Amino acid sequence: MMNKKLGAKILGTGAYFPKKILTNSDLEKVIETSDEWISSRTGIKERRLSEKNEYTSDLAYKASLEALKAANITPEEIDLILVATITPDMFFPSTACFLQKKLNLRSIPVFDLSAACSGFIYGIATARAFIESGLYEKILLIGADELSKITDWTDRNTCVLFGDGAGAMILTASEEDNNILSTYIGADGSYSDLLFIPAGGTANPANIDTVNEKLHTIKMKGRDVFKAAVPKMALAAQKAIELSGQKIENIRLFIPHQANIRIIEAVAKKIGVSMDRVFINIHKTGNISSATTITALDEAIKTGKIQKGDLVELVAFGGGFTWGATVIRI
Repeated sequence: MMNKKLGAKILGTGAYFPKKILTNSDLEKVIETSDEWISSRTGIKERRLSEKNEYTSDLAYKASLEALKAANITPEEIDLILVATITPDMFFPSTACFLQKKLNLRSIPVFDLSAACSGFIYGIATARAFIESGLYEKILLIGADELSKITDWTDRNTCVLFGDGAGAMILTASEEDNNILSTYIGADGSYSDLLFIPAGGTANPANIDTVNEKLHTIKMKGRDVFKAAVPKMALAAQKAIELSGQKIENIRLFIPHQANIRIIEAVAKKIGVSMDRVFINIHKTGNISSATTITALDEAIKTGKIQKGDLVELVAFGGGFTWGATVIRI
């Protein structure tokens, strides 16, 4: 008798946000902006900021504990850790190594993924491949970022956008009740000069000039990013649905990357989805990069926005440029 094909099943999710809240009113006091200007252009009202001594691995650890609790398993049952982040504790060791230490685990493989705001979708695709190959059985997947620490707080065009947070998912191998129906990821490095951090790598190593010129913070050409993000996110959403064998009308809830309300609305319009089927929490989180889709999924599950058996699509777009989508059955 032939064995059934292995698939990836979601055992649980979790999320964590720092306690400190920065509102638009707070920003009005330090830069030339207004709540009306920020809200109308981005949809953001507030964002969470980590403390100086609160690191990406700390956020990842707290989100992991929530996911482990939801999955009803112990850390010792995990045999692979993947962390999607662009704000690692250090260049090396990986943030996954620091998380592994906090979880008091030994020997299992761990590594980081760098795909900017698409990081968690890339992580799902990677975890799914590992599981379906039979190489690993239980995987802890994290999306965690602290964009507040790589933001130029004097640049009113970018500093209003970003926040901090982390989300986690436990996936396991299963021959039935598989949750991950499809994944689709893509990238185009020719857009790399539209959203990036100029210094800190080998192309422009850190020195006194790069620090003084604030080259270690996010630089973005907003209009060009918008023009690229909308068609690529729409493409990813459509491709993932096609690969899943489902129809767009069967998707109960769309969870897009929470970058900008105008991007979200434009993508929904392009793929023909009404906004009442689109999950939005950008007003209280801001853009938290790789953590946006997983924290939004966790919130949708815990608030009853989606029920067991519902089809959900996560779709994201990030610097690189990268993009991706996944169709999940809850």
